[in-house]
Amino acid sequence: MCSIFQITCDGALFNRCLDCFLGKAAYIRNLQDNLVALETELGRLIAAKNDVMMRVVNAERQQMRRLDGVQVWVSRVDSVKTGADELITDGSEEIGKLCVGGYCSKNCRSSYKFGKQVARKLRHVETLIAEGVFEAVATEVVPERAPEPVADKRPIEPTIVGLQSQLEQVWRCLAEESAGIIGLYGMGGVGKTTLLTRINNKFLENQNNFDCVIWVVVSKELRLEKIQEDIGKKIGLFDDSWKNKSFEEKAVDILRRLGEKRFVLLLDDIWERVDLTEVGVPLPSPQNTTSKVVFTTRFIDVCGSMESHRKFKVACLSEEDAWELFREKVGQETLESDHEIVELAQTVAKECDGLPLALITIGRAMAYRKKAEQWRRAIEELRRSASEFAGLGKEVYPLLKFSYDSLQNDTVRSCFLYCCLYPEDYGILKWDLIDCWFGEGFFGESDRSGAENQGYDILDTLVRACLLEEVEDDKVKMHDVVRDMAIWITSEIEKEKRNFLVCAGAGLKEAPDVKRWENVRRLSLMQNQIETLSEVPTCPHLLTLFLNFNKVEMIADGFFQFMPSLKVLKMSHCSKFALKLPVGMSELGSSLELLDISHTYIQELPEELKLLVNLKCLNLRGTGQLNKIPRQLISKFSRLRVLRMLGTGPFSFDEAPEDSVLFGGGEVLIQELLGLKYLEVLELTLGSYHALQILLSSNKLKSCIRSLFLWLAGDATSIVDATAFADLNHLNELWIYRGFELEELKIVQKRREPFVFRSPHRVTIHSCQKLKDLTFLVFAPNLKSLDLDRCDAMEEIISVGKFAETPEMMGHISPFENLQMLDLEDLPHLKSIFWKPLPFTHLKEISVGYCRNLKMLPLDSNSAKERKFIIRGEEDWWNRLQWEDEATQIAFRSCFQSLFD
Repeated sequence: MCSIFQITCDGALFNRCLDCFLGKAAYIRNLQDNLVALETELGRLIAAKNDVMMRVVNAERQQMRRLDGVQVWVSRVDSVKTGADELITDGSEEIGKLCVGGYCSKNCRSSYKFGKQVARKLRHVETLIAEGVFEAVATEVVPERAPEPVADKRPIEPTIVGLQSQLEQVWRCLAEESAGIIGLYGMGGVGKTTLLTRINNKFLENQNNFDCVIWVVVSKELRLEKIQEDIGKKIGLFDDSWKNKSFEEKAVDILRRLGEKRFVLLLDDIWERVDLTEVGVPLPSPQNTTSKVVFTTRFIDVCGSMESHRKFKVACLSEEDAWELFREKVGQETLESDHEIVELAQTVAKECDGLPLALITIGRAMAYRKKAEQWRRAIEELRRSASEFAGLGKEVYPLLKFSYDSLQNDTVRSCFLYCCLYPEDYGILKWDLIDCWFGEGFFGESDRSGAENQGYDILDTLVRACLLEEVEDDKVKMHDVVRDMAIWITSEIEKEKRNFLVCAGAGLKEAPDVKRWENVRRLSLMQNQIETLSEVPTCPHLLTLFLNFNKVEMIADGFFQFMPSLKVLKMSHCSKFALKLPVGMSELGSSLELLDISHTYIQELPEELKLLVNLKCLNLRGTGQLNKIPRQLISKFSRLRVLRMLGTGPFSFDEAPEDSVLFGGGEVLIQELLGLKYLEVLELTLGSYHALQILLSSNKLKSCIRSLFLWLAGDATSIVDATAFADLNHLNELWIYRGFELEELKIVQKRREPFVFRSPHRVTIHSCQKLKDLTFLVFAPNLKSLDLDRCDAMEEIISVGKFAETPEMMGHISPFENLQMLDLEDLPHLKSIFWKPLPFTHLKEISVGYCRNLKMLPLDSNSAKERKFIIRGEEDWWNRLQWEDEATQIAFRSCFQSLFD
């Protein structure tokens, strides 16, 4: 009896054990089939998600909101996809462990565990497919105004080699609750900013639960006020009243506003710890990670000081990715031009050691080297440079310096190095830079016109070589690492030949000890907070001195007496530099070629300046307080080629007859200008239409004019012949200010061929209360910027009546075809910009303030099709605008920004 019972019990136990074993074995036996099924079903799930999202996006374009159930399902799909992708990736390794025809495994425990995960994930995928039938997605959404984009899209190259895996890593981390502060660190030029930009833009491509994404560039000189300003602009705090608040008050406002939001703060280029709590940012913690902070830095120590919860090293590219990036920049045509080049190019790419900035820079430099010997020489130069320097130079600078060494000649190299005198992240005006190069003598005995052509060609070369970046049509800047490399060259590698001392943007309140100046050739103290220069330096070799953008109140008399070689002196934008220039500037008489005192409050020019007999460039732009210039001083500058007097004050000439002293010098000034034999570039302020007519009677002066400022405050002229400006072939800027009696800028047809006003890029009209229209601008096809302010009588910018009067003159002209900026301010009667829609293919911004009668913009569904421009204005004005149809109104809604944001 006992034996029978024992057998029965043992049999049942055996059967249960057998079932358990077979069940577990099924995970191993079915592993390969389940993996195939998982990949297939995952594809179906993603296709279903894409269908749903397409309907959701279409609905949202019609100002509707997605259902919460749809959003939850989409989030679950994204989460499951991440896990399924990892299983599929690891599957081949696990299948390799199977044996006995797939019924057993070399590591049963591992295969069972993995097989169970695959089976569960497959069931999860199948469940989501069954749930994801949202037939009413497009019809059941709740009508609601579409939200503003969570982030501002930032420009980036369409394809970035080698960053995708790092992007996915960081993106997954952003979804983790435990990671609130994330640091991205790595060497300069490795692609940290590019990665951060991709993260920023990904928030526009993927659904997320964040309210706003804020981008802030920090840079080496830490300014908490700038961080506050950038945050304030993004979250709607920045206006005139907020700007006047104290730092602490702004911090309280930011803390209150961000405390109500789920935000992502992206901080680019941190060099030291940033105290975000001082700025007003509520810091994420491991217990509260509803918001995120992501930053880039060159130093891993900063990740520690910022208390980051996760950190990622942005590493150099793999050999495969590096070659792909290098090949892309060199171009297939060059690689196929000689059968040896591909192998040599691979060697050059390896020398770059995966650094993206080096690969891009050197790749572009080699893009037109189509002979094998050129590539062999490049390899030799790279290897020789890399072996000569230690430390930082061994890792980065020789690679960048190769691009510098590859420039055509020493003139181009000198022009490039000169750019490091400007502060980090500074937008350098191209014409201003060329003035300096010309003053230094980089172009030999070339005239200013020849120098300008050569200068723009050099700038183009440097931009194409990736040594400069073009930030606007008229500005360039240096990448931080490239600038560091240039300073390294000038102060270390070529110290005897170059010897720069660069303290630009360093936050100095006092100038460096003058003993450090003794052997320097180029010195930049630009953009600091220096108030006094009380010591007299001895600088026998100094060629260029930048003192601009400081708070200089006093410069010691005799300061310049021991600078016998000085050629370029910039003292512009010194806001406290009000009364007069220091005594002793005549000591520079035999050497100085460029003097820039623009945008200062200088009140008079001293008589002794007449001894600057070699002066070639004089910049007085924006000296609105200038009221006295010695008679015949300007004509004493007999070698002057560039004179910039745009926006100068109501100056007079000593001993000038009363009847000839007009605003801006008038006839007296013009007579002096006629005596300047070599003058080529002229920017001028004139105080009457009569003075303009005298100017226009001189072919010499007409050929020189680049910028013209007409101040007509005391002028009774009611009609100005706008066609006269057509003869100013180099006129880039036209300003008309305070023409109280001016009623019309008239088009006077004097010739049979169509009239074209080709040269102006910028037109500014302020305080011309009787001016009715600007129809003459239909003849300005190259106009890029139009600024109108306080023109009370203006009803139309382009008059339909005047346009129709002379159709034969118009031809195929399309008004504003190159316009980028349109600024309309305080035009109470303005009703029309143009009476029909325009394409606006280059438009960047329209700003409208206090133009209550402007009820329609010249836009339709075909205008600026990519919708990449901004329309600024008051909310009330925007809401009252009329559109051709509702679809057009909806399409342009994303372009609108409140003037007060």
